Amino acid sequence: MKRVALYHIETLLWISRLGTFAAAAERLNTTQPAISARVKEIEAQLGISLFRREGRRMTLTVRGRKLVEDWEPIWSALEGSLLDISGSGFGRGVVRIGAGEIAAASCLPVFLIDLEQHLPGVTIELAIDLTATMLEQLLAGARDIVFLAGPVASPGIRTRPIGKVELLWVAAPEIGHRMAHDPNWLPTIWSLPRHSPLHGIMRTALSQIGPKASAINTSNNVRMLIDIITAGGGIALLPVTMIDQPLHSGALQEVLGRPPDSVLFQAAIRSDEADPIVLDIFERTIDLRIAPSPRSKSA
Repeated sequence: MKRVALYHIETLLWISRLGTFAAAAERLNTTQPAISARVKEIEAQLGISLFRREGRRMTLTVRGRKLVEDWEPIWSALEGSLLDISGSGFGRGVVRIGAGEIAAASCLPVFLIDLEQHLPGVTIELAIDLTATMLEQLLAGARDIVFLAGPVASPGIRTRPIGKVELLWVAAPEIGHRMAHDPNWLPTIWSLPRHSPLHGIMRTALSQIGPKASAINTSNNVRMLIDIITAGGGIALLPVTMIDQPLHSGALQEVLGRPPDSVLFQAAIRSDEADPIVLDIFERTIDLRIAPSPRSKSA
C-alpha cells in the first residue's frame, strides 16, 4: 500500500486553497523549497505528477485535482474530530488576523482576550492595515481573517457585518472659531488615502458643502490624522469611536454638519476557508460589535 504522511496531505490542500507554493509555505510556517520537497515526496510515493507548469504558475493536474477532492473532506473530518474530542483548546497553530485602526481601537481588544481564553493553543499574529491591503492579503492567503471597513463584496470572501461607526467633521477650537465667523472659509482637509472607504464618504460629504477646500492631504494612519487636526492643521472627517476623549476635553470640536453615511465594518474570511480553527474564530464574530457612537446610544 502506498503511504503518505499527514503533513503531505496538509501541504497539498493548502497549495490548492491558496494557489501558490509560496502562500502555502507562509501559512504552514516553512519555506518554499520545503513545500516543493514535500510535493516531490508525494509524487514519488504515489507515482503520479501533481502539478504542471503553465508559464510562471504551477497548476494541479487532473489526478492532482482528484486527490485534493478526495482528501479535503477527510482532512476536515480529522481536524473536526480532534477538536470535538479535546475541545477548542486542542486547536494549535498561528492565525493571522488583519484589522484597521478603528476596529483595533474599539471592539478588537476584548475579542482577542476572549480568543485567548477559548483557544489557548492558538497564537495570534495581528497586523494593522488599510482595508484594500487587507483584502488583497486575505485573497492571497497571507491573512486568515480580517476586519474590513466597507461594505466590501467579493466572490472570493465570506463576510459578516459587525456594526457601523458614525463620522464627525472636527477641528481644533481656533480653526472651528474662524470657520464659525467666516462661513466661506474652509481650511485644509485631511483624510485617509483614496482607496479607503472613509475617503469616499469624505468626498461625498465634501460635495455637499458650499466652500471648496484649498487642499486635501492624506495619511494612512488615523491617529496621526487626529494629532494633525488637534494641532490645528485643518479639519477631518473622523470616526466617533476614536475621538471621544479629545471631544470631551475640548481639544477638538465638531464643525460643519454630520454626514448621513456611516462606515460599515465586516469580519471576512475566504469563501473556501476550511481550517476549523479559522472557521471557529469567524463564528465567534457573530457577537462582535463595533462600539456604538454617543448619538447611537441616545437614539
